[in-house]
Amino acid sequence: MATYSKRGYKPKNKVEKEHNIEEGSTTAEVFNTLDETASKTEAFVEKNQKYIFIIIGVVALVVLGTLGYKEFIAKPKQTAAMNDMFQAQKYFDQAINGVEKDSLFNLALNGGEGKYGMLDIINEYSGTPAANLANYYAGTAYLRLKDYKKAVEHLSDFSSEDEVLAPLAKGNIGDAFVQLNQPEDALGYYEQAAKMRNNEYTTPMYLYKAGAVALDLGKADKALEYFKRIKEEYPNATEASTIDVFIGKAQALANK
Repeated sequence: MATYSKRGYKPKNKVEKEHNIEEGSTTAEVFNTLDETASKTEAFVEKNQKYIFIIIGVVALVVLGTLGYKEFIAKPKQTAAMNDMFQAQKYFDQAINGVEKDSLFNLALNGGEGKYGMLDIINEYSGTPAANLANYYAGTAYLRLKDYKKAVEHLSDFSSEDEVLAPLAKGNIGDAFVQLNQPEDALGYYEQAAKMRNNEYTTPMYLYKAGAVALDLGKADKALEYFKRIKEEYPNATEASTIDVFIGKAQALANK
């Protein structure tokens, strides 16, 4: 058998040979392990190929289904809901700004002229933004009609990130609890409404209501805190015009 030596080849000593043998063994073991793992993986895929494709298909269907639902079901449903809510919203606006309020609020709730009311929108279009908004209208209508328990129920089902509607909904629940003679609950909701947003309209209004209820409950320190905030932070608010009187009352109560 022919043999040859590489140019510049230098025979290895015993230590070098042993090191290379060990290194070669380790490398061989690694490759053997990788080969075995790859073989097992290939065998698993081959054996379970049908189920893997089913899983991939299900995931794809879920993704496509979600996109399809939003595009072809949710959007048209929301559009239809807003169209159907138009007349009820018109009744509500007329009730807020005009006469015959009770009858108009009832029409807003239950519908008229063959059109849906807010309660129909809630039932027929559950889960849509329109149904969510209808809960606000329904709750506020019930509040004006003095059906305070239903007011709390519908306003509690409403959620929003809106600068004004969000605190108004909480504050309206507070108003309902005042009428239900549950001042502690009312105070809690007024405090929530005051904290939700920082604006010149809802914040001083609910600080004022929270302070008034706290004063009635004998919580003078809390009332004083809320009244002082109105004086210092919202001097141009309507509530600020008589706030010194309430600050005086809270201080007098606190000093007793």
